[in-house]
Formats: sequence, structure tokens, C-alpha cells
Amino acid sequence: MTELEDIVARMEQGSLPLAEALASYQRGAVLLTYCQNALRDAQQQVQVLEDNMLKAFNDDDTARDD
Repeated sequence: MTELEDIVARMEQGSLPLAEALASYQRGAVLLTYCQNALRDAQQQVQVLEDNMLKAFNDDDTARDD
């Protein structure tokens, strides 16, 4: 994320030569995809953990009702 932020800051300054700006844009696109995938994976892991916890709580509640 830090590298992506650095790339954005350098590009926003507008002082990069065209070739370097294009290379930075390409690297930024790769990093953005990586960050999006990492966030999606983390969200999925949280969802699985929440589902397992909710299931466990429901199982405990059912056991108490018997």
C-alpha cells in the first residue's frame, strides 16, 4: 500500500518523464490489483470466522433447549 501511495504522489506532482509515468502507472495497476485481492481475501476470512462463530453459538443454544 505504501508503494502505491508513493507512486500516486509522484504521478500527481506531474514531473515524471512520460516513460517513467507509464511504468509507474503499470506498477500502480499491479499493486492496486494485489491490494484489492488481499482485501477481498481478508473479508472472506472474516466472513468464514463470523459464520463459524454464529454456527457455534446456535449449536450451544440448541443444546440448552434440549
